[in-house]
Amino acid sequence: MTVNNSIRGCLLVPSEEQHTWTLVEDGVIEFDKDGKITSVSPAGEDCEVRVTRPGSIWLPGFVDTHIHFPQTRIRGSASGELLPWLQTSVFPEESKFVEAAYATEVARVFCNSMLSHGTTCASIFSSSDPGATNILFETMHEIGLRGDVGLTLMNRGAPDVLLHDTAEAMDACEQLVEEWHGVDRDRLRFCVTPRFALSCTPDLLRAAGDFASKHDLTIQTHISENHDEITATLEMFPGSEDYLRVYEDAGLLTQKSLFAHGVWLTDREWDDIADKKSSVSHCPDSNFFLGSGAMPLSKAIEREIKTGLGTDIGAGRSFSLRKCCSRGYDASRMSGSKTDAGELLWLATRGGALAMSRGDQIGLLASGYDADLVNIELEDGIPSTVELICEKLVFGEDWSGVREVRIRGAVVWSSEDEGVRAV
Repeated sequence: MTVNNSIRGCLLVPSEEQHTWTLVEDGVIEFDKDGKITSVSPAGEDCEVRVTRPGSIWLPGFVDTHIHFPQTRIRGSASGELLPWLQTSVFPEESKFVEAAYATEVARVFCNSMLSHGTTCASIFSSSDPGATNILFETMHEIGLRGDVGLTLMNRGAPDVLLHDTAEAMDACEQLVEEWHGVDRDRLRFCVTPRFALSCTPDLLRAAGDFASKHDLTIQTHISENHDEITATLEMFPGSEDYLRVYEDAGLLTQKSLFAHGVWLTDREWDDIADKKSSVSHCPDSNFFLGSGAMPLSKAIEREIKTGLGTDIGAGRSFSLRKCCSRGYDASRMSGSKTDAGELLWLATRGGALAMSRGDQIGLLASGYDADLVNIELEDGIPSTVELICEKLVFGEDWSGVREVRIRGAVVWSSEDEGVRAV
């Protein structure tokens, strides 16, 4: 047993497919020099590995399936529902990211904020500015974060500084793919990212779909978040049967597509997402903040759609996916969807990994998976059952308790220094 490449403690172990957990009260995780788990087992009486952080719990790192880098500093900007909020709060802030110094400053804050809440992987909307997107990639690479990052594609409906025509945008995507896609054994990926249908002309959407197909890339965008958004989209794309069909017609509905929100999807759209094996990001906090509604989680679960949770910074008010889980419980009560703390915590970890098409890399404490882990100390000690532990983690919102975050076994954040470490 190699002590330096081992962690010992209380382990909360997710199931591979079922939305459940197993508790190992005293377990050992071993990983190799590349940070890949080689074994997970109970600690025997003769175990020589010391308990790594006594009185705390180890579980897979949180996976944020929907978050906006250039909205870091406008959390809590209560300027209306979705479309007015974009014009009043979002677009003026995102326009600042053409300045490299500003993008660099915010990128450090953004990454540190995710890590401090135990997030080890995220599907990220970057700026529409290629330079700012490159800066975000550089920062994540230095720190050791994992994630899919997309240049936000927009060529209408916003200030000119945010807009790029189709040819210019695709050239920028090509350069970013060449520079960053698959870097460090696939820790970083480029993700094709049309903001949403209202921000893109049909030719830009089609170009995005063709580009994703050419390079076999993941896709992320928004869908059916708000009634006014849906109405405006159908008016702008009169030949499409519904909102999802806009994306499908452009080649953006694939097995690697991740759709955020989905509050008002029709049953036909839910069925089509399931048939195409696409994924959904549930963003309950931002849906509440903008008054969009409560996504019916059961629509996704019953169809076995890959589903993760998204903080959706900055309409979301916190980088904490545990708080997002808590809001998800409230949303499920409002929408008539049955769930519990354990299932929501699973969606925020293993579920997110599957939704991001990273299910073969992360989200499990099992041999062959990367040791992306978060260590959390509970306020009043560790309860005796999985159910109580999950409830403490999800509903104990006043207590952060994050003590350490590891990616591929390397410490990238700890409560002792409360800052980012380059690895």
